Amino acid sequence: MRLEDVCKVFTDGDWIESKDQSQSGIRLVQTGNIGEGKYLEKPDRAKYISEKTFEDLKCTEVYPGDVLVSRLPEPVGRACIIPSKTERMITAVDCTICRPDESKILKEYLCYFMQSEAYYSRLMSNVTGTTRKRISRKNLGNVELDVPDKGIQAEVVRRLDLLTRIIDCRCEELEKMDNLIKARFAEMFDGHYPLVKLGDVVQMISGGTPSKSHPEYYDGGKIPWLTSGEVNTGVITSVKYSITEEGMNNSSAKMVPANSVVVAMYGATAGVTGILRVAATTNQAVCSILPNEHFLPEYLYYAIASKKDWMIAQCKGGGQPNISQGIIKSMEIIDAPIGAQKEFVDFYSQVDKSKVAVLKALDETQLLFDSLMQEYFG
Repeated sequence: MRLEDVCKVFTDGDWIESKDQSQSGIRLVQTGNIGEGKYLEKPDRAKYISEKTFEDLKCTEVYPGDVLVSRLPEPVGRACIIPSKTERMITAVDCTICRPDESKILKEYLCYFMQSEAYYSRLMSNVTGTTRKRISRKNLGNVELDVPDKGIQAEVVRRLDLLTRIIDCRCEELEKMDNLIKARFAEMFDGHYPLVKLGDVVQMISGGTPSKSHPEYYDGGKIPWLTSGEVNTGVITSVKYSITEEGMNNSSAKMVPANSVVVAMYGATAGVTGILRVAATTNQAVCSILPNEHFLPEYLYYAIASKKDWMIAQCKGGGQPNISQGIIKSMEIIDAPIGAQKEFVDFYSQVDKSKVAVLKALDETQLLFDSLMQEYFG
């Protein structure tokens, strides 16, 4: 069946301009409130219209249980169920209101389908735009889906709900562990020791990219070459790319010793910080902070990683974040004695071991969830 055919209401939200908005009244649900299968509250960004504006513009009301679909990225077509709320709601024109006909399909089943690979693959063939991708309501409504017996739907929802709750619990555990580390760091260091600018106490280098027009700089290379896109939070034990010695000698690439702290400076991973456990070279979008006798790598890593939001806030320009080495050098960190650093690192390591176990359980549950989604929706 077509998506539009399983809905009693299938319509876009309303065109609401800034001049139409007010400080309170009827809540305007926006594309930013729609996660993949989850409603994102975001109270600090809440927008409203008055009841008079609602009547004047003849707005369509959104109700708990409606499935809202964002026709904009990222990703195009993500959907969630509107939870029970005490306030009245409308939605923006870039969202489609799907009110399932529950004599045909359960809203929860529909929402799970709209998280599946089958849904996204059918959707993407009708996505338009180059810089700003979107899908029209008509093309969204033409997406085909299988609609089994409602008893089968209910069993699918029961199983996926169970796994979703387990995944949510695991994520909450990880968040609590992160908060525990953060609290311990503040307890041990905040206000107890002087602040120093990072550039005054450590050496930093960035790397380079050998010319792509010279395949001999890459083919058969044995020197690990870390790009900013590979920088991930925590320990980095392997590097995907490599270059040759000739490539290194003919570029600004420099060797970075093991146990250096690396910070991605550009793009989607900007501000992400990790510990490089292998000696490697990097491209120019990575800032490497070299280890020395005054700071344990793990302490330095955590002190810098906790400043990600600060680094992003210092960026200038538009779309892509760009964190200069100058910004990183100006960062203030706590100049704690080695003994205190070691005590924190021991605590951090113990909590991190627990995190590894939780992450393993989370990965296993996610794998099962993905497997069932493939089985149920193709």
